Amino acid sequence: MIPCGPIRKALLPIAFLLLATAALAQAPPPPKYDVATETKIKGMVEQLKFVPPTGGKPVAYLVLKVGQDTVDIFLCPKTFLEDMGIAFQPSDIIQVTGSKIKQDNSDVILAREVVKGGDTVTFRFGDGKPAW
Repeated sequence: MIPCGPIRKALLPIAFLLLATAALAQAPPPPKYDVATETKIKGMVEQLKFVPPTGGKPVAYLVLKVGQDTVDIFLCPKTFLEDMGIAFQPSDIIQVTGSKIKQDNSDVILAREVVKGGDTVTFRFGDGKPAW
């Protein structure tokens, strides 16, 4: 008779890998940049936030005040902001060029370019592919 202990120990990592792969396959795909929905907006930074706020691989969003409304702007991974030395503060006036998309039933703009003062920061190339 073959002992079950070593076989179970050998199969456990394989089973875990298969379950993890299946779980990832069911996650919704990240939003795609659509050049056809590209728009420009100008407003005041209300908040820079990271999702998730701690741990994991956070991504940076801006909450931009445009008139009486607020708009969520997806920028990039937090590490890209840090590597580029880019900072956004509440009350900064910026202009964003990006693709307006729906994410979880909310409007979000995927930033391609942000102009702050005389500086232009490119987050995506003209075709929408990420610069990070």
